[in-house]
Amino acid sequence: MSRTPVLFLGHGSPMNAIEDNAWSRDWARLGRELPRPRAILMVSAHWETRGASAVSAATAPETIHDFGGFPQALFDVQYRAPGDPALAARVAELLSPDPVVQHPTRGLDHGAWGVLKPMYPEADIPVVQLSLDRGRPDRWHYEAGRRLAPLRDEGVMILGSGDIVHNLRAIDFRRPETLPWAERFNDRAKALILAGDHDALIDWRGLGPDAEASINSAEHYLPLLYVLGAAGKDEPISFFTDDVWAAISMTGVKVG
Repeated sequence: MSRTPVLFLGHGSPMNAIEDNAWSRDWARLGRELPRPRAILMVSAHWETRGASAVSAATAPETIHDFGGFPQALFDVQYRAPGDPALAARVAELLSPDPVVQHPTRGLDHGAWGVLKPMYPEADIPVVQLSLDRGRPDRWHYEAGRRLAPLRDEGVMILGSGDIVHNLRAIDFRRPETLPWAERFNDRAKALILAGDHDALIDWRGLGPDAEASINSAEHYLPLLYVLGAAGKDEPISFFTDDVWAAISMTGVKVG
């Protein structure tokens, strides 16, 4: 079995799950063109824990609508992908000796199903979600990606869902103009990714004010570190859905 690609998707608004736009069409194209994985390990910005990582070990994870103020059509979405308790146990094995809680009821949040619905609308690929342990330093998340990389040789796609740039507080939603620092940092991050300068991306606070404003509370950025950690040396890297809306980057990264 050939190695599965690793993906980071800039997911943006939950509405992208049901709207027909350039982003959702690009995700659908990926789902058609990429080799079909045996299962998906999802690292989403929207499941944060502290003190330990957790994995969804439910056999039939529910669809979590973890947002407010959107049309009823979005709340009506059900993404009924099966879970994979054996994969959840394998994730815990790979991250050992660090503790990983096997969560028996956790479902899929919108960071997960919001991109998977356009990619794999039949919801027939098992999905396991891994939390972000916010008690860990940034480098730990990168190293966790390295430890999880063997899954790629087992038919599992590692998929990070977040945004390289994500600062909702900086957006005037009445006049959502793209902010210069957001565009600058998105371009800088892409250049560092292509150069393989992972240390700079891990230690992003050293990249200056553009990084501080763009990464902000970091939960949308950390999934990128898992993807970079799981990348092999000298693998091809490409970008898709590559644009910035206001202070949100929709840039996607494909490794392999």
